[in-house]
Amino acid sequence: MAHQLAVNGDITVTSTMEEEQTAHDWEAEKREARGTGGLFDDGTMSFFWRAHTLTVLAIFSLLLLYVAIFEDVSLDPEYNTKRGLLAVLCAFVLFGVVHTPDGPFRRPHPAFWRFVFVTSIAYELALVFVLFQTAYDARQLLTFIDKDLGKPLMEKSFGGNCKLYDSDVPDNPFHNIWDKMDGFVPTHFFGWWLKTLIIRDYWLCMVISIMFEVLEYTLEHQLPNFSECWWDHWIMDAIVCNGLGIYLGMKTLKVLSMRKWYWRGMWNIPGYKGKLWRVFQQFGPYSWTDFDWRPVSSLKRWLAMIFIIFMFLLAELNTFYLKFVLWIPPEHFLCLGRLVMLLCIGGVCMRECFEFLDNPKCKKFGQQSWILLCIIITELLITLKFDPVTISKPLPTGIFYFLVCGAIGLILYTIWHFWLVRFVHHAYAKLTTNQDADSQSIQNGHQSQDDSPENNYRSSNNNDFKQNGSPVRQLRTRKPVKLS
Repeated sequence: MAHQLAVNGDITVTSTMEEEQTAHDWEAEKREARGTGGLFDDGTMSFFWRAHTLTVLAIFSLLLLYVAIFEDVSLDPEYNTKRGLLAVLCAFVLFGVVHTPDGPFRRPHPAFWRFVFVTSIAYELALVFVLFQTAYDARQLLTFIDKDLGKPLMEKSFGGNCKLYDSDVPDNPFHNIWDKMDGFVPTHFFGWWLKTLIIRDYWLCMVISIMFEVLEYTLEHQLPNFSECWWDHWIMDAIVCNGLGIYLGMKTLKVLSMRKWYWRGMWNIPGYKGKLWRVFQQFGPYSWTDFDWRPVSSLKRWLAMIFIIFMFLLAELNTFYLKFVLWIPPEHFLCLGRLVMLLCIGGVCMRECFEFLDNPKCKKFGQQSWILLCIIITELLITLKFDPVTISKPLPTGIFYFLVCGAIGLILYTIWHFWLVRFVHHAYAKLTTNQDADSQSIQNGHQSQDDSPENNYRSSNNNDFKQNGSPVRQLRTRKPVKLS
């Protein structure tokens, strides 16, 4: 059976049998459809790739044996508490790395992505614990990690004097530009390069980049850190840092899409140079799948893309609000570690989300995506609980009406594209079908009249008249009938 699928206003007929064949081996079908090489792996299983569950168990038991018998006992309860919590975390992570199922990525090693998954679970458990504390107690808990934490922060505003050329400072008239050139400029650039490798779609990256700048305008009355000059928003951030990062990311995606993936075991490669290059390739992708999100191909995909954009922006906002309510400086290793962890988690999540939307046989939401949603929601709840006054500050009137108009426009576009346009297409197709049926019935009616006995008799007489000239001549030319 065949069904109709509306893509960008056009109706395309696809076959369900073809979809089932594609879903049978999803990634192989994607690579063959692209026509860009393929994947070869000689299947070499070295010591590096084998499971070592018993070896890990023996090493872990020996470490615990050393702590229990040979190590000197400490009488400091704070020291013992820290070491005990750290040992519990290590045991949990070790168990997860050994026994949790593999994710969609294989490079540099499946154990690395199992480590990322288990670390995200531990981070979510820590967030749940913090959620049950007061704001003061949560800030004091962070002093066990770093004694410099737990102190109020001075939020820095990047707005104020927005002159590109400040004539009042003749010695350094471009000081406003140079003041913005800090460590966050390369962070923005490389961050968006990596985000593009994760999202793998130009327009989706641009939408998220522009929407975050709009959100900074919207929420600068709550956090002074969001207050920036117009040229800082749209030139330095949106065009220079984000735009160049996205451009470099798209060029990298093009190279990865065109590459042929050919893997051999390290000991099967001759020469030290080839072995060294094989080690370097181990930190790249094992294979590559292009993401064709097709957001307007169906209502399910459209709503899914809106949800992905919303959660992506919410994760970005949580970075600023968490450090504000927990008093963590932006340059602290906890902030940087969270960003690196979310970057690794996001790569797996986007891959799982794409397969969930694109693969007809994938009926289960990804485990890493599930954990990431829990993390984003819990971080938001911590912010709402610890500083409801800042979060509940009303939006400026102009910003409020702008957001309302944007929401109404999004709803109207959804109704127009996924209901009105398809209704018009359906009505037009039905009208065309009825007209074809009517014309066919009329043609069949004329044909049936032409084939009636009366018309056949008249046509035969007319033919005889044409052949013999007149009825009298027809009678004269007839042969006599003999009577028996």
